[in-house]
Amino acid sequence: MSTTVSSSRPGNPQPGNAGKDAAAATVSAKPVGWKTPVFLAAFALIALVFFGLLAPNQTASFGISTGSDFFQLPAIQVNAFAGGLVLSILLLGLAAYAIYLKTRDNPVPGWLTVAFIVLFVAAFLIWVVGGARTPSISLAGLIAGSVTLAVPLVFGSLSGVLCERVGVVNIAIEGQLLGGAFTAAIVASITQNPFVGLLAAAVAGAVVSMVLALFSIKYLVNQIIVGVVLNVLVSGVTGFLFSTVMQANKAQFNSPPGLDIIEVPVLSSIPVIGPILFRQSLVGYLMYIAVLVVWVGLFKTRWGLRVRAVGEHPQAADTLGINVNATRFWNVTLGGAVAGIGGSFFTLVAIDSFTKEISGGRGFIALAALIFGRWNPIGAFFAALLFGFADNLQSIVTIIGTPVPSQFMAMLPYLVTVLAVAGLVGKSRGPAASGIPYVKG
Repeated sequence: MSTTVSSSRPGNPQPGNAGKDAAAATVSAKPVGWKTPVFLAAFALIALVFFGLLAPNQTASFGISTGSDFFQLPAIQVNAFAGGLVLSILLLGLAAYAIYLKTRDNPVPGWLTVAFIVLFVAAFLIWVVGGARTPSISLAGLIAGSVTLAVPLVFGSLSGVLCERVGVVNIAIEGQLLGGAFTAAIVASITQNPFVGLLAAAVAGAVVSMVLALFSIKYLVNQIIVGVVLNVLVSGVTGFLFSTVMQANKAQFNSPPGLDIIEVPVLSSIPVIGPILFRQSLVGYLMYIAVLVVWVGLFKTRWGLRVRAVGEHPQAADTLGINVNATRFWNVTLGGAVAGIGGSFFTLVAIDSFTKEISGGRGFIALAALIFGRWNPIGAFFAALLFGFADNLQSIVTIIGTPVPSQFMAMLPYLVTVLAVAGLVGKSRGPAASGIPYVKG
């Protein structure tokens, strides 16, 4: 006996089923939650109290140009009390509009959340700088430094995108970054060639990922457990080799030549955007290329369609002739190579040697950026920039003498991470088959 299920097209209900169709539509309608409006309202009230009513009556100065720019722009002068009060009122207006949309069962649009974050950050900056002993910072330097700090986060989040889009949860980003940093340092030191060290970092990240792929795809070990074990393993191995090999002969094994900053003539002297786009190391330029290539590859090519099919519905992909596990294996390996390149930033660009735990937990922040960016390379890129901004800001405001406790500023990047993962930007849904092993047949 066979059963055939038929469905009527929208707007053309079958006779006698109008009531059922209406009831089904009512049941299937996705309810709009209160989480985002409540978050926005709470932070708007915080902004009103601290950034508005309690703001210092002092002028905050934000420099735009640097001495190397070929034309100079005047600094932005803002009264901390007036500026904070105006921005707080705007934040309250956005929160009220989000609540209004909820009362009408409409979701909060993405532009509203983005606008709220931008205004909140601006109000926070004005409040912090306005209350400092030296109420002046270089906005251009703050943004350029944020991009620099975000480089390993971007590579790590891209690794996560490549893995999770194909259905494998990559908790081992921290280990891939750390392995890339260690390998880049020791290979570049031995060969005295930073480009060889950069290539070796990619290979090291790929090797870590191949272990993840082997155990999680072939032997069906829990992907979270494998990722955690790999992080601990890489941390232990690199720490042991650092103590026994690198420290024993630092000149030979832990003195890598760095990658020079490459400045594009004229373009690098454009205020604000010049240092960001046209005054970077090779790894910095590779970051922009990698974001673009991964986005185009995932959403504009046949390969990307196959990858997303494997991550969303591996059974359907298998019936179309796609080798699910092979696709997963090579995608995870590619993701590890990308993370390894990001790890090389620590030892070939940021500092001139390797130290224990040099990645400092940034692999987990990259994982948060992946979620914050909704498993999209562009979104993950901007999320990583936000975390880099928070990391750089806590260093700068400590220098200018802000009254905000240094302990609070030190935890700022991690506070942003927690808020992102908690769903401040709304509910994020990863690929449907992410974390689920596939057994053919």
